Amino acid sequence: MQPFSHRIAEWQRASGRHTLPWQNTHDPYRIWLSEIMLQQTQVATVIPYYTRFLASFPTVADLAAADEEQVMALWAGLGYYTRARNLHACARQVVSDWGGRFPPAAADIKTLPGIGRSTAAAIAAFAYGERSPILDGNVKRVFARHFGIEGDPTKRAVEQRMWAIAQAEVPADGPDAAEQMRRYTQGLMDLGATLCTRGDPACGACPVRATCMALREARQHELPTPRERKAVPQRQTGMLVIEKNSEILLQRRPSPGIWGGLWSLPEFADGDAALACRQLGIEAAEAVRLPEFLHTFTHFKLQIAPWHVRAGALALRDAQAPQVWLPTGEVAQAALPAPVKKLLQGLFVRGTLL
Repeated sequence: MQPFSHRIAEWQRASGRHTLPWQNTHDPYRIWLSEIMLQQTQVATVIPYYTRFLASFPTVADLAAADEEQVMALWAGLGYYTRARNLHACARQVVSDWGGRFPPAAADIKTLPGIGRSTAAAIAAFAYGERSPILDGNVKRVFARHFGIEGDPTKRAVEQRMWAIAQAEVPADGPDAAEQMRRYTQGLMDLGATLCTRGDPACGACPVRATCMALREARQHELPTPRERKAVPQRQTGMLVIEKNSEILLQRRPSPGIWGGLWSLPEFADGDAALACRQLGIEAAEAVRLPEFLHTFTHFKLQIAPWHVRAGALALRDAQAPQVWLPTGEVAQAALPAPVKKLLQGLFVRGTLL
């Protein structure tokens, strides 16, 4: 029986993914960009963002030289906005501390903003062929099933056991170790994404099925052990779609925080829309309550109660957040939080609320 890593690498060579836009390169900048975008985000969602980012910032120096507003605008809609701020900070540190080139070792890459142990190892493996193990969510699922690991993979003791296995299973050193490491690393990612999936694993096509403990014991749907479910808290907010002369009032969100650094609609917690408008220095000529909707974040749900306000007299007060007026004809192209953009497109692009 060939080693686990060899079977994964050979399967990847024959049946893995080979045409993703960040593959077939050893450029650490492009690899890093894709790894950050792919954190908690599906490949199909990432591809257009990745393409636009490279068109705007072809090199890490270009990204470092950009201002934060440019970066956040290109990231808008991709979610988990701390990633974008860390991305920008990381690019600047690579330029200032490493001469514009990513360090060649995972241990050094891990010191950069927004890069954890697994991401650092993936960058080092793909860019430099370093024999450093990865352990992202997909790989944890593969390991839990194949090696029969009980327990919640997010718990420290279970995760440490998986890291020990990950380290033990890297391809052996040798003349082709760098290429094998790239194949094996990509193969683990491909296996978790295409065959050893969460809901319906395709065990018959798995290259390591002969030694999979979960398959042997028919426990594919029990492993990995599900984490304990906690009640998801729900919050409420009101949003003001304040319109005057075919323009919408936007405020920049504070950073850090939800949608930090993005332009969004003014919000209010209590009272009605007319009162909230007066606090901004706006007299509401007409205020119509729109249907409420729910937006789900990772750790909570946000119930949004929007109001469409046609503004009368304006005496805008100085606000803590910067303010701009967005022409309604530019809503479709604007960099806005996903639920805000959906709301505004329903009003001003399609002419009907979703």
